[in-house]
Amino acid sequence: MDCLNAEFEKITAALLKSRTGEFDLESILFLKLRSHGIHDLGCVGECINLERLDLSGNNITNLAPLASLRLLSVLNLSANRISSLEPLRSCDNLQNLNLAGNIITSVESLHCLQSLRKLENIRLKDNTYNYTNPVCRNTSYRAIVLEMFPNIKVLDGERVVGRGSDLYQLCKDIDDTIKAGLYKNGQLIEHPDCKPWVEDSYWEIKRSNNAIIEEAYKQFNDVLHECRLLNNRAIHVISQTERSMSLKKQPKQYAI
Repeated sequence: MDCLNAEFEKITAALLKSRTGEFDLESILFLKLRSHGIHDLGCVGECINLERLDLSGNNITNLAPLASLRLLSVLNLSANRISSLEPLRSCDNLQNLNLAGNIITSVESLHCLQSLRKLENIRLKDNTYNYTNPVCRNTSYRAIVLEMFPNIKVLDGERVVGRGSDLYQLCKDIDDTIKAGLYKNGQLIEHPDCKPWVEDSYWEIKRSNNAIIEEAYKQFNDVLHECRLLNNRAIHVISQTERSMSLKKQPKQYAI
């Protein structure tokens, strides 16, 4: 079976070496094992110099092997079966943590992360993929998390501090203004079709042999994919709304 498509119950040294091409586990800096049916992290803790790790879409419940990854800065654990985050308190360098789509039930489960001073991006729900956690059902969830992590910059994909939040609010204000301008006396105003700001090929990414740049490309591609999904959903909603409004405008037919 092709190792790129196979399902693995446990992470082994042979698997890591085959996926990365590295002979020494300590030489691995980036690792992506997405959607492989993994439930046992095995020897991943021996990759002590690991900086970026993607284990999304597996069946992981126990994070104990991650406790030794002191240099880990980006960790994606979305779409697993995780309820306890205790081992992550040792990951001192952690900055970006994705936990969307797990079974974290309470904010108390997040207390162990408060000692991570570099943590600035936490995701517990992802509307693009319909991932969430039971804790997100709490109506005060967002306020409590922001109080627990005063240095956090991004929560669930939305910036909460710094210039990013100003930009978010500015874009929101612009959107509201545009929406208001689409209507006059309660009626939708027709506008000519708008052209895109840039050509379709503008966002095409050229490949690179540099491992760090290559990983950055992958991260950016993921963001672009999410943007395209959101764009498709927006187009669908707009189409439905326009269809509904056109039906309302049609005069009622009465049988004689």
